[in-house]
Formats: sequence, C-alpha cells, structure tokens
Amino acid sequence: MAPLDELDTKLIELLQRDGRASNIELARKTGVSEGTIRRRFRNLVQDEVIRVVAIPDTSKLGRRMSALVGLKVDPAQVESAAEALAKMEEVHYAAVTTGAFDVFCRVSLGSPLELSDFLRNRVGDIKGVRQTETFINLSIKKNVGDFTPTEEE
Repeated sequence: MAPLDELDTKLIELLQRDGRASNIELARKTGVSEGTIRRRFRNLVQDEVIRVVAIPDTSKLGRRMSALVGLKVDPAQVESAAEALAKMEEVHYAAVTTGAFDVFCRVSLGSPLELSDFLRNRVGDIKGVRQTETFINLSIKKNVGDFTPTEEE
C-alpha cells in the first residue's frame, strides 16, 4: 500500500461528512477527474484504509439513552470480558484500555430501566468483572463511525 497523500486525505474527509456523495461531486470538490476519484476510492477500500458502512442514529431506533461504561476486570479475564461485550447488540464500541479501567464500552439503550438491566444482568454475568462505572451521555457533540478494524478482520 502506498502512503496516503493529500488527495486521499481530502477524499476521506469529504466521505466522512457525506458517505453518499457522488464521484462527480467529490471530483468537483477536489479538482480532479471522476475517474481519479473512482480509482482512489476503490484503492482506499481494497487497502482497508476505509470501510463503507451505514451508521444508524440509535435514538431514532428507540435507543435514546447512550452511556460509556468503564469496567475493572481481573487481569486474566480482560480479553474474554471485552470479547463478551463486543458480541452484545447494545454495545457499539468495546476496547481494552489502560488507566483506571481495563475495558471501556459505549452502549445505547431505550431507557434507564434497560440500562440497569444491562448492567446488572448482562455485564454482571461476565466472568472477572469486579466493578463498573457508568457515564451517561447528556449530549453528543461528535460521533464519527468506527473505522478501527476488529482483530478478526
């Protein structure tokens, strides 16, 4: 894979704003031909620099409560705990981290009652979880899609 240049970077930036922009529109905004845009886009996807995904607005799907959950986990169980979280539908992001928490996840649910049930019955059943701390999002100012490949990819 060749290093990204200024055009690749601009193309990615434009696609982050509007992933459905046409090649003609992208060509106009970057000052290159449509064929160049088509080739660059294809290369970015083939080289796994970008992925094309649909990112739903979870609040419009009935999940109006969004939270970050930090977990303290027994050292031998950190990876399996993060993997268990990653398999849950409510979890949109799960990562092994450094600092005060071993794992962080971002969840969206329909209500405080659903969040309580999630924490007590789903997270509480994960082997090795010693403690959680939940941070409820009051408003989200930026939410860019997840472009970090999982280890399976």
